[in-house]
Order: sequence, then C-alpha cells, then structure tokens
Amino acid sequence: MTNALWQGLPREEIPWYPRVNYELCLGCRSCYENCPHGVYEWDEANNRPVVAHPYECVVYCEACAKICPQGAISFPPKQEIVALVKELRMKHTV
Repeated sequence: MTNALWQGLPREEIPWYPRVNYELCLGCRSCYENCPHGVYEWDEANNRPVVAHPYECVVYCEACAKICPQGAISFPPKQEIVALVKELRMKHTV
C-alpha cells in the first residue's frame, strides 16, 4: 500500500480503475499504448492487457475505455464513486 493521495484522500480507498472483459478484448494494445499513467502491463503469453497498477489510474479518467474498439474496458458507475468520495471526505476531515 502506498501513501498516494487524490485530492487529499487516500487513493487506495477509491476503487476507480479499469476492468478488462477478456471475452471482448482482442489484444489490440490500444489501452496499454495510450495510458500515460502506467496502469497497464502487457501479458505477452496471453496477448492481453493486465491492470497491474490500478491506483495509478486518474480518478474519473475513462480514456482507455473510450478508445477500446471492442468496448472491453469498463469502470464502476461514476455516481457511485462520487458518493463514495463524499463519504471519504467526511471520514478524513473529522
């Protein structure tokens, strides 16, 4: 566990990161090659991306999902994360 913060909150308490549906993924590498934050590593043996560094993902960024031609990448519902962030703000400002 790292001590990384996002807007003053522990980043690891915010479950915002991509999930890859390997049934849809064709191994095009778009997500891997276009993520500037190093969220993905490439699994050569299985020709697919692996979310190896989930908490490097920028909260609310969905760029990789938008560029995936197969729609294989998803994120949790944004409204759920917004509500969680509000709860975390109350928890961590007491």
